[in-house]
Amino acid sequence: MTGISVRQRLALEMHRRLIKDEQERHPLRHLFWECTLRCNMNCQHCGSDCHVSSACLDMPFEDFRKVLERVRTKYDSHKIMVIMTGGEPLVRPDLEKCGKAIYDMEFAWGIVTNGWLLDRRRFDALLASGIHSATVSLDGFRDDHEWMRGVPGAFKRAEAAVRMFVSEPSVKFDVVTCVNSRNCSSLPEFKEYLISLGLKRWRLFTVFPAGRAAGNAALQLDGKQFRWLMDFISATREEGRILPSYGCEGFLGEYEGKVRDYLYTCQAGISVASVLADGSISACPSIRSNYVQGNIYGDDFVDVWENGFGLYRDRSWMKKGKCADCRWFRYCEGNGMHLRDGNGDLMLCHLDRLRK
Repeated sequence: MTGISVRQRLALEMHRRLIKDEQERHPLRHLFWECTLRCNMNCQHCGSDCHVSSACLDMPFEDFRKVLERVRTKYDSHKIMVIMTGGEPLVRPDLEKCGKAIYDMEFAWGIVTNGWLLDRRRFDALLASGIHSATVSLDGFRDDHEWMRGVPGAFKRAEAAVRMFVSEPSVKFDVVTCVNSRNCSSLPEFKEYLISLGLKRWRLFTVFPAGRAAGNAALQLDGKQFRWLMDFISATREEGRILPSYGCEGFLGEYEGKVRDYLYTCQAGISVASVLADGSISACPSIRSNYVQGNIYGDDFVDVWENGFGLYRDRSWMKKGKCADCRWFRYCEGNGMHLRDGNGDLMLCHLDRLRK
């Protein structure tokens, strides 16, 4: 790693002050609802280890509605995005009804989907229900995507979903791609394909060792591949034909300001909260270690948001292990919360990969 420039360091110092202020204010901006754990795919990298028929039943919408009604008493609903995730949210036959109720409460809402169930009828129903944003998962060309998703025909369905969303300017839309050792080398060609579909925004992330991915080395990038990915994203952003962005996983040293629309920060518990399928109150739904702060069936969500989340808002406890003497901890604060295991130990450091 060659280090950061003076300009980057100045920007990081300013950004650090802003994050400290946000940690104090913790303005709720994104509220995820894990509306189901059921899924119609068998993804190799699934962090929640979902099943086609989950033992955890779908949360009744009325239970989540009570959370939103309480949130409205304290905060401006126009400033909060509700994102329905899973599992696969479209397996809920009442998803559009839920979305319309959320819209009527004056929250913007969106979904993260694999696209399998998104035919034209459901697409039109989502639009009629006031959908504001959507993300479709597409992990490369057919062989790579279906290898990752474990379902023949998944690529065609996802492509059809992408085509529908790019044709609808009222919906803020992106594609998310899980970059792994299998699809990494084909990303330049895949970029051209996405541009040909009319896609404007493309989010890329890499797998962290949790859930089904914990022991699957084929899903991980080595140091050379990871650095190549950062260079690819940076160069593609400079081209200006499509806007790629790397996920919010961790601090990237010299690549800060080059591969995202923002400097690194983990907003889990600072501006991001979630209600999980069993009612647990957490932060980013990617966090699978036990950092739950309460449960809507026994706790007041607003009280938990205002007075809980201490581990998220003061991350000095992360300064241990390989982070203890790291000179970048000032800006990184120990990486994303989803990269910490149940003991609080770091599972993956992106700076380590960049150094290799």
